[in-house]
Amino acid sequence: QVQLVESGGGLAQAGGSLRLSCAASGRTFSRSGMGWFRQAPGKEREIVARINWSGSSTVYADSVKGRFTISRDNAKNTLYLQMNSLKPEDTAVYYCAASSGPVGSSSVRGYDYWGQGTQVTVSS
Repeated sequence: QVQLVESGGGLAQAGGSLRLSCAASGRTFSRSGMGWFRQAPGKEREIVARINWSGSSTVYADSVKGRFTISRDNAKNTLYLQMNSLKPEDTAVYYCAASSGPVGSSSVRGYDYWGQGTQVTVSS
């Protein structure tokens, strides 16, 4: 069993930055592919970024490329999402997710464990 707790969300102005963290419990974190997803009101949950077990491979949604950075610290069992140059369309609830496998997926179906989500609101 893996428990995930996100933090770091809040209100930011357009052009600003936020850093999300996801603290994971359990001994499998260092072997799990991880992902950040987001869900805006009335929309489906979508991939933001994913990272493999070692951090050597990352994938980003086109909408965040060059602005967001996903990273992990396996010694601290923590996943991060650095968000720069924020835009109002980044407003959503952000979720971290853990896969049972080492790579992760760009699909919600590729993840077995989810955090409770953290709200990010970007004002124009």
